[in-house]
Amino acid sequence: MTYLHPMRRDVLFALPVKAAQVPAGPDWLHEIKHDGYRMMIVREGKRVRLRTKNGHDWTDRYPVIVEAALKLRQNHFELDGEAVLLGVDGTSDFGGLHSRKYDDEVQFYAFDMLSGGGDDHRRLPLSLRKQNLAALLARRPEGIHAAPYEQGEIGPDLFRHACLHGLEGLVSKHVGRAYGVGRCTHWLKVKNPKHPAYRRVQDQF
Repeated sequence: MTYLHPMRRDVLFALPVKAAQVPAGPDWLHEIKHDGYRMMIVREGKRVRLRTKNGHDWTDRYPVIVEAALKLRQNHFELDGEAVLLGVDGTSDFGGLHSRKYDDEVQFYAFDMLSGGGDDHRRLPLSLRKQNLAALLARRPEGIHAAPYEQGEIGPDLFRHACLHGLEGLVSKHVGRAYGVGRCTHWLKVKNPKHPAYRRVQDQF
């Protein structure tokens, strides 16, 4: 099984490329882009680590996520996703997240499963990795959620509705591709130009 090395930074993360429009083909799935911190959960037996794409260890920062990971039945897995603080309206609150005042309320939206049960899943197509993730989180532990998604022609309409509701945007991914390293042309990020994150100097994704 492959685990994150403390000195290796975003080289182990798949990163989306910016796109001007959302793909509409049947082989693409679309996820709402949460305004949070990109992170991996790594569990090895009774030990859980939270690693950011910049190589930081934030295990002690978000106790709810760690506790949820320890409640899952599998003892060895890696999840890729986003640490998010939800506001009263149910949308991500980056200002509150960044303030560090609500660390004990931060949750994790998992959108990929890179390994589990001793097996490396990176070479599997995304469609199978999504199935493995859904099975792992079937009991819906409080603190870790499977990020919802839609597949197919709905992509452009979903993006328009995301913008109308003030969300950050979408990340579209090809269902047949393996997990990549670095910038991946099969992960496309389309951001809402009216969202505060669009103007943020440091892109947190």
